[in-house]
Amino acid sequence: MNDLPQEWRRGSLHITTDRSRIDLDAMLALMHTVPWAASMTREVLSRAVEESIVFAVYDGVELVGLTRVVTDRATYAYLTDVIVAQGRRKEGIGRWMIGCVLEHRDLQSLRRITLLTAEAPWLYEKFGFTPGAGQSAYMEIKGHLGKR
Repeated sequence: MNDLPQEWRRGSLHITTDRSRIDLDAMLALMHTVPWAASMTREVLSRAVEESIVFAVYDGVELVGLTRVVTDRATYAYLTDVIVAQGRRKEGIGRWMIGCVLEHRDLQSLRRITLLTAEAPWLYEKFGFTPGAGQSAYMEIKGHLGKR
């Protein structure tokens, strides 16, 4: 991805989208704390980081939150892997992180940002996300496409 890094600060916390500053091992460890990312490998995560905008939240050198945005930076984005470290939840980190995503310069002209959540729809509703409307249906193919 050819995006320019951005940073935000709030007290001792800072968010960066600079891939060169992201500790991949710390990110993988944080991802392994949630069920949907527990089987993520370092190789797959490395590729995912390279091909998306990653918002990494640090308190000093400690990674305390992250999210990824899969996007073409022109029309569409998919918000995924929103994770806050277990001991840092209820501090507003997730809300701040989503706010920074919505402020990111490369996401301002998009027609749509989507996400799937079973755990925190109330968080996203605060930012104006609503359930999909109309006759559209969520559809998916699971598994490795090369093995079909």
